[in-house]
Amino acid sequence: MSDSKKQIAILGSTGSIGTQALQVIADYPERFGVYALTANNNVELLIEQARKFQPEAVAIANENLYFRLKEALSDLPIKVFAGDEAIAQLAEMQTIDIVLIALVGYAGLKPTINAVKAGKRIALANKETLVVAGELIGELTASYHASILPVDSEHSAIFQCLNGEGNSAEVEKIILTASGGPFRNKTLKELETVTVAEALKHPNWEMGAKITIDSATMMNKGFEVMEAKWLFGVTADKIEVVVHPQSIVHSMVQFVDGAVKAQMGVPDMRLPILYAFTYPERIPTNFPRIDFGVCNTLTFEKPDVTRFQNLSLAYFALDKGGNMPCILNAANEVVVEAFLNNRLKFLQMSNIIETILSKAFFISHPSYEDFVQTDAMTRQLTKELIANRS
Repeated sequence: MSDSKKQIAILGSTGSIGTQALQVIADYPERFGVYALTANNNVELLIEQARKFQPEAVAIANENLYFRLKEALSDLPIKVFAGDEAIAQLAEMQTIDIVLIALVGYAGLKPTINAVKAGKRIALANKETLVVAGELIGELTASYHASILPVDSEHSAIFQCLNGEGNSAEVEKIILTASGGPFRNKTLKELETVTVAEALKHPNWEMGAKITIDSATMMNKGFEVMEAKWLFGVTADKIEVVVHPQSIVHSMVQFVDGAVKAQMGVPDMRLPILYAFTYPERIPTNFPRIDFGVCNTLTFEKPDVTRFQNLSLAYFALDKGGNMPCILNAANEVVVEAFLNNRLKFLQMSNIIETILSKAFFISHPSYEDFVQTDAMTRQLTKELIANRS
């Protein structure tokens, strides 16, 4: 290890991943420094984090909160910025070694592109970036010699299973595990009346509201299938989803000789965060360990795509390619927000997404500008469809 600390920018420092990343950094002050922190709206927590970790720069996406942030940190030598463009520019600052993209949704795309073009190591916790523009990100990563390390527990698991193996031709299939969420055993009839509060109670993981709802609908797993395709260079037919309620096996890789490697651990996002920060090194931690005397039952089952239609919609969008995954993501972000605000029922989310996919304007080889336009148009169409159903 070099003497100098790795300087880390956390984009989305007030969310679930961002706050856990700061816990990791606080545990290893001799290894990591905080160079930049950003938030969307949670200015009070961002102020608290900035005062504790003393970064060089902070940024708030909501420009209306700039003066509150600036005033609260006026006694400290911290540069203060506001707006999405400022956040995207922070990702490319020369002094930064690692950029943790912990933003929610489509907002992660532009900062990731900037970090890639700056040749950074990117710890990616924003799956929507690869969902929306996986092919473009892959091309840019190769051109600019950047590295993307997955922070999702499932993709970190696959990355660890592939470490030390040969090329992708030796991979027979990737097996993504899914907890099944809070509604794994509910019937289709029961799903018609589930509440927002019930959907936000994930059985195994503490996560933000958006990803928790995506987990409940299994859209999250569909996104992870897409992400796996671009991260590991395998086709969709080589990616299988299995429901594993205990969330101990984080994912598996089956090789052409029939061997299966699995990565296991207690559900704790600090481990994949730390691994992305220290790779290829592993360092000692005091994180919880599996007690096999207690954890003595591991079960696996096939996902039910009749009850959880989003998983099949994700495979459809991935198979279609082009801007279809971007359309899927934009429609999903709008319907999840509507559900969280009690403007849609649980099953209506996937119904609306399916309708939007059927109306979609298809672009087979989209540019970045095409993605921006597709995202905006899809959001507008989805909002109109929701309004007309109300």
